[in-house]
Amino acid sequence: MRNLAYLSLGSNIGDRGAHLRDAIARLASIGQVKAVSSPYETEPVEFTAQDCFVNCAVLLETSLSAAELMARLLEIERGLGRERIRKKGPRTIDIDILLFGDLVVDSADLTIPHPAMAQRRFVLEPLAEIAPDVVHPGLQRTARQLLDELPPGQKVWKLCKT
Repeated sequence: MRNLAYLSLGSNIGDRGAHLRDAIARLASIGQVKAVSSPYETEPVEFTAQDCFVNCAVLLETSLSAAELMARLLEIERGLGRERIRKKGPRTIDIDILLFGDLVVDSADLTIPHPAMAQRRFVLEPLAEIAPDVVHPGLQRTARQLLDELPPGQKVWKLCKT
């Protein structure tokens, strides 16, 4: 069975664009990358005393289950030097599962849809670029609708390249 997973990638340490490109290249080992958004420079949220991020969204087709995919994404993060020193702190790479088909999971290890995606412009802007009509299974809203409903405030700039 082929599953469609929408992922959010971000980096704010070192060569942020290279980290994103390396992560996307490694995704090919666990599925087929079907779409990649433009890169977006974004201000950090929650823990704001850190450098800006470069974020993008990726559509991955995979035969893995959601739990297997999460395990492999964590391996990719570790392989690219991700260290979990401070919650929401600086990182070489962060890869989150936003959506996994129409699956809804709420466990100690995994929550799908991503619990904060509907409040994050840095997630919705790239996601709406590659999949404006994908529906959040809990909120029954498209990525474009969620983006349009966000209040102003979060700064997100589309980049030409990483």
